Amino acid sequence: MYKLDLPVDLKQAAAIERRRNMEKQRQSRIFNAKERIIGVDVQALEQQVQDRAVREETEAARAEAFAADAIRNDKVVVMMEQRQEQDIRNLNMAVNDFRKNFQVPETRREFDLNDPDGLKKDKPARLTDDDPRCGISGVQKLDGEDLNFTARKKYQQEQMREWTKAQINERNASDMNQKHADLLYEMKARELDQRACELATAEEECRRQINMATKNFNLAQQREKEEQEAMKRQQHQDDNYTELSNHIYGDMLTENPAVAQSAFGPHRVITDRWKGMSPEQLADVRNRQEQQRQEKERLAMEERLRNEEWDKQRVDADRAAVILERREERLKKELEKQQAHENLRLGAEQKAHVDFLDKEVYTNEPTAQYFMQFNKTSR
Repeated sequence: MYKLDLPVDLKQAAAIERRRNMEKQRQSRIFNAKERIIGVDVQALEQQVQDRAVREETEAARAEAFAADAIRNDKVVVMMEQRQEQDIRNLNMAVNDFRKNFQVPETRREFDLNDPDGLKKDKPARLTDDDPRCGISGVQKLDGEDLNFTARKKYQQEQMREWTKAQINERNASDMNQKHADLLYEMKARELDQRACELATAEEECRRQINMATKNFNLAQQREKEEQEAMKRQQHQDDNYTELSNHIYGDMLTENPAVAQSAFGPHRVITDRWKGMSPEQLADVRNRQEQQRQEKERLAMEERLRNEEWDKQRVDADRAAVILERREERLKKELEKQQAHENLRLGAEQKAHVDFLDKEVYTNEPTAQYFMQFNKTSR
């Protein structure tokens, strides 16, 4: 018979119990994710920390770059606004100077009615009628019967025509100057817009373009100022010539004093002896009218040629824009077609790869019994 009541080896039992407790403690340490320190990839964690630091530095540098770009764009916008305000101030100053120099009260048509010194400057209407020998009871003068009425009326009509021509010429010159200034301003604005768009691509190129634009703007302003000064000088000279011409070829200076000279004074003429203007004066008037007609035709021809040139440039620009737009559409269609072919090729490759994985690689699918053998022990 077998002997079953053998004595228990206490030492061996204590060793087995100790190993079991150590295994339970080890499992508690390993299977607890919060307290586990065995098997941690320290290098991977350090690499993650470094990658995160690099990513944060990159984000900070990117934010600083965007901030610098925004500040630069703000500066450009402020500079453009300042230039626009300066142009407006210059234009207002030019308008005020023009009003001050060419629209003074003395040149107005009704200034003789509002002249404060009119009574001091006024001359006697009729020397003979105001003669002391002509009393009130003589009835020598009635309203509208002065002897100088016809000459004064004719002189006023001539003066009115001259004033009207001068105002028309001044208005045409002002309109041309305004159109020229608007054209320069529009061209400058387009150039500045183009420079502002190029600022986003490269800082160095932007600075160079801004300097070039500033230089061109200053040169344009200088040329415009010189042209305005030259036009003012030319206008002043033309006004002087016109005034001299009016005095030289006027009716009062070209009248023949030997035929129509009155005995009552050099400023009087005898109306029944005055024969009107001389043939030379009539020929001069006709020549001047012919010159004005030719000048008007020349200006009309220049305006028509200038308009034709602008129309041609506008048509060429529209044609170039249409060609560029069609070229961009063709390139866009080609890119879309290439992208579609590329997507089809990638889809076919991906489908083939998935079929290969499903049919060739992932043929031995693990079962639940395979996963049940893990996490049984700490070893």
